[in-house]
Amino acid sequence: MRRLAAIDIGTNTIRMLVAESGGRQPVPIARRRSIVGLGRGLRETGRIGETEFAAGLRILREFHREMRDGEVAAYRACGTACLREAENRADFLEAAAGEGIDVEVIAPSEEARLTWEGIRWAVAGRPGDVAMDIGGGSTEFAFGPREGESVSLSTGVVVLSTLLPLSDPPVPWELRAVSYYAAGRIEDGTRTFGRRRFRRLIGTAGTFTTLAAMERGMTRYDPDRINGARLSAAVVRRWADRLGRMTDAQRLCVPGMEKGRERYVVPGALLIVAAMERFRLNGVTVSDAGLLEGILAGVGRNGGEDG
Repeated sequence: MRRLAAIDIGTNTIRMLVAESGGRQPVPIARRRSIVGLGRGLRETGRIGETEFAAGLRILREFHREMRDGEVAAYRACGTACLREAENRADFLEAAAGEGIDVEVIAPSEEARLTWEGIRWAVAGRPGDVAMDIGGGSTEFAFGPREGESVSLSTGVVVLSTLLPLSDPPVPWELRAVSYYAAGRIEDGTRTFGRRRFRRLIGTAGTFTTLAAMERGMTRYDPDRINGARLSAAVVRRWADRLGRMTDAQRLCVPGMEKGRERYVVPGALLIVAAMERFRLNGVTVSDAGLLEGILAGVGRNGGEDG
């Protein structure tokens, strides 16, 4: 059996999944993640900040050491919205290569396709489903893996928090402004879907999994309890309202909240509410699997970079 790895370098979080191949699909054996905030200052400066640059390289150095020690045979490392936009992305890619990690910056359409492939690990995507992946720098929607079946919006939770910053705690007019903006971006961005009706919204990435973990009062995150979890529209709205009345420090005290997400979970929840209203759906099915698993599936089929 060969060991494979996938790395997702996002605007807010850098993640790695290591798995063993041999069966119908690779079997995960290790997951690593770190909230680095690589794109925290991107909207103000157009660049990855020095502190975040160094932190990102440190995490990649650790990932490379773990892949080497774990005898990983092949890997694929993908960068998304932040690395698509940052003026100093070439410097980061060169520095990452110096740490032993060759990073491929993928297009929005490829990101959406891989997300669709990834959710099939945990929540079988089928005709009538639409997947939503809320990242730090962008949000993807996909209802299939083919061209024309996905869109990418340059609005993620980090971007939204920069454009429309919330006070600590937020005041009502700020929350209304974020809701209005989110609804408009999703409405405009998904016009290519036309009047297509969907039966189910599948949500992947940190906002969805955090809401599901909080709803279940998790003190220790368990992907098996997250995959397939259903949150009704009323539950999502209740959490958006409750979290919207808290300070960052108070959110960190809620069981299920991951440190580093307390600032971004409210705009993320409001994006979910806007998506449910756009597609006239009364809830969301949560998938812990998504882009990272989609990247790994490609490594299993195509070989990827040597570890």
